[in-house]
Amino acid sequence: MAVQVVGRSLMTSDLTPHQAKSVGAGGWVVSFLPGRTLTTEQAAAALQAAEAVATMNALACQVGLTVMETVGLATQESPWGEPEPCTGLRRIWRRGFSIR
Repeated sequence: MAVQVVGRSLMTSDLTPHQAKSVGAGGWVVSFLPGRTLTTEQAAAALQAAEAVATMNALACQVGLTVMETVGLATQESPWGEPEPCTGLRRIWRRGFSIR
């Protein structure tokens, strides 16, 4: 996963066809977020999210699910309880990346 800046005006990724383009004054627009102007950091994060979705799509296909089905099922509480020590989605949630 690598978001790359090309000539200070374009952000691309090798994992997704989505891009971000500079609109001047530090603003960026992202191909899947039309009408929004983001900071450089936000645009990079948006492309990283698109990369994560592309990766998740490949994994979901391996188990015969869509990305949305995978996210929906994986965010449910495990009927087996939480493993000790804390791992998986719980650790991610504690880092501030909850999926809601």
